[in-house]
Amino acid sequence: MLYREGMVEDAAPRISIGTIAMEAADPPALAGFWGALLHREAQVGDGAAFLPGNRPGEPGLLIQPLTGPRPERQISHPDLFVPDGSRTAEASRAVDLGATFRWEVLDEYPGVRWSTLADPEGNLFCIAEHEGH
Repeated sequence: MLYREGMVEDAAPRISIGTIAMEAADPPALAGFWGALLHREAQVGDGAAFLPGNRPGEPGLLIQPLTGPRPERQISHPDLFVPDGSRTAEASRAVDLGATFRWEVLDEYPGVRWSTLADPEGNLFCIAEHEGH
């Protein structure tokens, strides 16, 4: 949907998210965690790793070497969606793979629940379920 001069028009998207990039002290090792979590095969080279999307249009994940000290506060993080009723099991699987459980939000928004975790290098991510999906 495009918004132009108060009008809404249907149009093919011209821009989309192709890759999400993050930094890591050990990109190949962190790619092992993310590859196992997302069921993706990592492509490693030149100290970085790329995990392509599993389906057409699904963003890839690029893990690059740290370029400086890790900031105290992470200003963005990926939200991973899972089928309704599977969040707890997927969060447990993430912990088994090396993630650290941080907190849960179960009632902030009606029908939406998420678990916040940190990957093995401390990068936050959420595993979320939406009631009925």
